[in-house]
Amino acid sequence: MSFVGKVWKVLVGIKDGLVLLFMLLFFVGLFALLSARPNPGQVREGALLIELDGTVVEEKSVINPIATLLSGSAPVGEYRARDVVRALDAAAADDRIKAVVIDMTTFLGGGQVHLKDIGEAMDRLRTAKKPVLTYAMGYADDHMLLAAHASEVWLDPQGLAVISGPGGNQLYYAGLLEKLNVNARVYRVGTFKSAVEPFSRTSMSDEARENIGGLYGALWEEWQANVAKARPKLALARVTRDPVAWIESSGGDMAQAAVSAGLVDKLGDRTQFGMRVAELAGKDPWSELPGSYASSEFDAFLAGLGNDRPGKAIGVVTIAGEIVDGEAGPGTAGGRRITDLLDEALDDDLAALVVRVDSPGGSATASEEIRRAIQRHRDRKIPVAVSFANVAASGGYWVAMSSDRIFAEPDTITGSIGVFAVIPTFEQAAAELGVNADGFSTTPLSGQPDLIGGFTPAIDSLLQTTISGTYTDFLTLVAKGRGMSVGQVDGIAQGRVWDGGTARQIGLVDEFGGLDAALAWAAGKAGAKDGDWHAVFLGEQDQNYDSLIRQIVTSQTERAPAVHNGDLFAMTAARSEHLGARVARDAERLLGTRGVQAFCAECPASSAPPATANRHRTGVLALLTWFGGN
Repeated sequence: MSFVGKVWKVLVGIKDGLVLLFMLLFFVGLFALLSARPNPGQVREGALLIELDGTVVEEKSVINPIATLLSGSAPVGEYRARDVVRALDAAAADDRIKAVVIDMTTFLGGGQVHLKDIGEAMDRLRTAKKPVLTYAMGYADDHMLLAAHASEVWLDPQGLAVISGPGGNQLYYAGLLEKLNVNARVYRVGTFKSAVEPFSRTSMSDEARENIGGLYGALWEEWQANVAKARPKLALARVTRDPVAWIESSGGDMAQAAVSAGLVDKLGDRTQFGMRVAELAGKDPWSELPGSYASSEFDAFLAGLGNDRPGKAIGVVTIAGEIVDGEAGPGTAGGRRITDLLDEALDDDLAALVVRVDSPGGSATASEEIRRAIQRHRDRKIPVAVSFANVAASGGYWVAMSSDRIFAEPDTITGSIGVFAVIPTFEQAAAELGVNADGFSTTPLSGQPDLIGGFTPAIDSLLQTTISGTYTDFLTLVAKGRGMSVGQVDGIAQGRVWDGGTARQIGLVDEFGGLDAALAWAAGKAGAKDGDWHAVFLGEQDQNYDSLIRQIVTSQTERAPAVHNGDLFAMTAARSEHLGARVARDAERLLGTRGVQAFCAECPASSAPPATANRHRTGVLALLTWFGGN
């Protein structure tokens, strides 16, 4: 018995030790979780520091804590455009804020509409006599769309600024698929629906080139007009028409070339930049480090703004990212998740509904599921407005058809009314390997679709008929929603993509304006006076562990050497990594399990890069690696 008693005491001791250990871990985790939350009490007199270390988005994506920790790579930072605008507008009226600093050293860009909104908020800040300063190792198109609105634009002497304009090459796989004996069966309706061309052609079709050329041309004109108005001294033509001569005129010194062309105002390292900010906002009383200045962090400042909720409630549902079936998101528009949000809000006392769309579309069934849920709100006889952000194309346009009014910006990409599907079959590859398919069929559809034996003419025809039927449904919805005939819609559809300005002219949108304009219109239609309403963003909640996960992973990844070389050679070498991501994305689109797609693959990407992207890349090495492949 004495031996059994000793064993028992050991087991009890182990149990007690484990309990104490888990309790300790629990309280340590709880402390870390609480301390990771932004603290409004940290706001002090000085500069508001906004470090845009990532992308500007419509809706933050969900961080999977387990996958993120196992990957060992910190997720790319995401900043909601409306949060940045709100902070800038609040800073204009806050006596504690003497200046605003926007650090874009690791900025990876955002959609043109979002960046224009932030730029306009920077203008309002300067009108309130608050200086706005930007700093970066490198400036590209998206950086300059913001920096053009700054009081002072600073560049590291080892950095560079490059304006490339929209455009670039796409990969075409028809030749490779032919060599591999893979039959990419394409089903589509829409002369301009070029999403399937990479799998059926070796080059861009004339129709696709005409369509994308018109779209990019319009976006480029809007970009130039915005930047030229905000920064008239910028010699944009000199920078874009003959970049080689421009750089050579400064002896190959790209930083000096940026100054000479008016892209930036001053060259200086972080210490020199910090000393300049200290002149405007005051020195940091708690730090003796060179270049330190009094500042408040963006998250803490934003947390202290609070939410004013007067009067009637205007619901806002966000449809951001690719539209997919199921519960995916936020950051991806899961049809079931968004439908549930809308249906749950039916019991709320909403005076109106605004649908905010920033999506290139996706699943046709999920798009229709969301549209029906929006219609259920409309059936309650409340006003329903739709606000388009950067992209509202294909399925992103489909969901807007149950609405009373559609708002868009001139920079918005919309339309792409068309559908497609791609199914690979491997009968030729199997035969070459000595694998043959044979059997007995009672009907033309027995055993179909057969990916190895191939498709019968019956299943082939049935699949195309399904696509044609979905396209007809799409046309009918648009015709009903926009007060047109089906023939009129077909004339501007066929998968063609439009800029917001043209879309308004041809009747696809009603009015220019952003989310605020849509909210004001909906509130007015609901009978709410100015200032007597507030927006309720359905399903919006910040994950408590988000910043904690970022802190943990960042502390791990910072042990690895950071890549700080931002020259053109490093940029060129780094493109190979992004090329691999593009190939993987295209392969998934060909081989993945997907239904009928109302998706605009040709639309310029406005979402964040893959979440595993290295957060340490700085300057052009990061910014052009990401932008160059989209």
